[in-house]
Amino acid sequence: MAGGVVVAAASGYPGKMTPYVCFTCIVAAMGGLIFGYDIGISGGVTSMDHFLRKFFHSVYKQEHERAQSNNQYCTFDSVPLTLFTSSLYVAALLSSFVASSFTKRYGRKLSMLTGGALFLVGAVINAAAMNIAMLIVGRLFLGAGVGFSIQSVPLYVSEMAPYKYRGALNVLFQLSITIGILCWKRFLANERES
Repeated sequence: MAGGVVVAAASGYPGKMTPYVCFTCIVAAMGGLIFGYDIGISGGVTSMDHFLRKFFHSVYKQEHERAQSNNQYCTFDSVPLTLFTSSLYVAALLSSFVASSFTKRYGRKLSMLTGGALFLVGAVINAAAMNIAMLIVGRLFLGAGVGFSIQSVPLYVSEMAPYKYRGALNVLFQLSITIGILCWKRFLANERES
């Protein structure tokens, strides 16, 4: 392993898999649900006519004009829609840099709570959104929450888990992201059926 360091496991490692440790790791890993659910939402609402009609009327109009002409090239050709979609990811990237020093200084739990609070603020702003600017500001808060969560949750789970079960418990974070996406997709499928 070039440039790597080999660390021998201590034979007297006291970590054991207890119900408390398992439950703590599962609950912490559920921090991925917010990210997964938001990925599903941003992909789902941009295909909903009533959302496009309210916030991105030009895209709604272009989509229906192209549907009539059977031209599917660049269906979503809109800078505001691109800003809406990408603002979360840019905010998550930038906030993860801040979150690393925040986590180091104040701890994993406070970092996860901060991520959850930022995500909650973003969700409230997006729920109350009256225009595109509010949507984008809400997405920036959501992204900041995601950045804090993505940085601190896997670290927290890795530190809580006994070394023998670290990989199995840490993969629960990725699983919860996928479950979040699945929950929204299932909700979207039910909406389309009704």
